[in-house]
Amino acid sequence: MPTVRANDIDIAYRDQGSGDVPIVLLHGFPLDKRMWEAQAESLSGEFRVIAPDLRGHGESQVTPGPYTMELLADDLNAFLDALGLGQVTLGGFSMGGYVAFAFYRKHPERVANLLLLDTRPQPDSEEAKGGRETMAQLAESEGGAAIAERLVPRLLCADTVANCQDVVDCVTAMITECPVEGIAGDLRGMALRGDSSDLLPNISVPTLLVVGDQDVITPPAESQSMASIIPNAKLVEVSGAGHLSNLENPDAFTGAIRDFLS
Repeated sequence: MPTVRANDIDIAYRDQGSGDVPIVLLHGFPLDKRMWEAQAESLSGEFRVIAPDLRGHGESQVTPGPYTMELLADDLNAFLDALGLGQVTLGGFSMGGYVAFAFYRKHPERVANLLLLDTRPQPDSEEAKGGRETMAQLAESEGGAAIAERLVPRLLCADTVANCQDVVDCVTAMITECPVEGIAGDLRGMALRGDSSDLLPNISVPTLLVVGDQDVITPPAESQSMASIIPNAKLVEVSGAGHLSNLENPDAFTGAIRDFLS
């Protein structure tokens, strides 16, 4: 996969297809660009699809944490500059959605369309912040496999866990192969993030929200609430899917993006 130098780090990315306004897809915690393979393959016949590895993930450079959402947004801005891109359709999944909020706050002129995918605008509660630190220390002491064991049953719905071993294996591999510094950097950065709720009524670009109907991490009610506040937003609930709705029901997920952009 190609890499570019951006914000003083090397960022690896997948770049497929062609189009005037590329779709840039930001992965979640603690995953990497591989989570978007089905979407890149399906959408690249009509659009240019770019999926970077965020700092500390996949094939991108690892640096000391924490990785604040503002830092990752600055990485993204420099990444777009390095590729010579102006406006993009920006899609963020879960933590990638937190980065998309931070990016939109800083650079709204660069966002032509916004895809908020199994994500939410609220900051962590004090209890959740404590849980993130506990998980960061677990990663540092026991590695990514311990994080995968804890996370996979929450990321995927029960039916996927029971009947889709290939999806379970894919998600487990991404988590276990994520550098420990990246896992801890994410967790401590997410704990520091602010509230993006104030952005919602001021989002002025076409916005699509997609959420798995069995998502227990960012439940459908949260996406419904966002859709009621963002002007002219569209909401799609993906059936038979948990938090990783793009992997659990890729046809419905990808179809929602295609229909929205078409």
